[in-house]
Amino acid sequence: MPDNVSGRAPAPPQPPPKTWTIATVLSWTAERFEREGVDSARLDAELLLADSLGVDRMRLYLDYGKPLTAEELASYRARVKRRLAREPVAYITGRREFWSLELEVNADVLVPRPDTELIVELAAEFQSERENAAEPMRVLDVGTGSGALAIAIAHELGARVDAVDDSPPALEVARRNAARHDAEVTFILSDLLAALPRGEARYDLIVSNPPYIASAELDGLMPEVSRYEPRHALDGGADGLDVIRRLLAEAIAQLRPDGALLVEIGSEQGAAVAALFEQHGLAAEVKRDLAGHDRVVRGTRRKA
Repeated sequence: MPDNVSGRAPAPPQPPPKTWTIATVLSWTAERFEREGVDSARLDAELLLADSLGVDRMRLYLDYGKPLTAEELASYRARVKRRLAREPVAYITGRREFWSLELEVNADVLVPRPDTELIVELAAEFQSERENAAEPMRVLDVGTGSGALAIAIAHELGARVDAVDDSPPALEVARRNAARHDAEVTFILSDLLAALPRGEARYDLIVSNPPYIASAELDGLMPEVSRYEPRHALDGGADGLDVIRRLLAEAIAQLRPDGALLVEIGSEQGAAVAALFEQHGLAAEVKRDLAGHDRVVRGTRRKA
């Protein structure tokens, strides 16, 4: 007989609440990310949980069976929700590594990408080729964004680096990154090279990761890029080369004899950009990334 006043049978016992450990929450999140088409599902789950807990990824595995508190779960869920909306992990955590340097990033700047590190490698190669290396190399980074290239080159090569950008918020991010890594970089608000002194060839090397995506292609990019990254830093005009053309026209006058220009490009733009370099009197060479795609055009001033 039921032992209650109403005469109804008692409700069956409820299973205990699931204990969410680091292991189970990572597994669940990675599976959910995979179902939603998120790239690097497991890595993203780990990065977001490590950020939520204020630890590094190694600590996750050292504490793999540790249960999460309600507060920790709530903090993690908020990050997961943002990632499911396809916000880049770097914007959620507020940081990204570039050339082994941790940089602050936010929606005012592009997320630094590993492919862009090729410019730092080529800058080091160019420095080793210089005939007169008695003084530090003078470098200009055009469209610095987070400051990734400028800071990595200053840090790695001991170069004297100026960096320009037309976005005041981006320059504030770059300045904080430079201060964090004790990098001596002079930041200048400028639309390309417009704010720099005219009539003097000042730089041994000019580097740039300019906008190079054709306008009509922007909305078809992965949502992390098309929805969140600053559009003006991506849009290269009708054929993707408008900013590169402007950059070439302005950069030549700033390059010292035997100076070089390194410009990141799209994966199929090598021939077209190299032709533009040649039209401006630069000996051009297309450099490919590890995947074999066109990635950087190097232009060197020909000797008179």
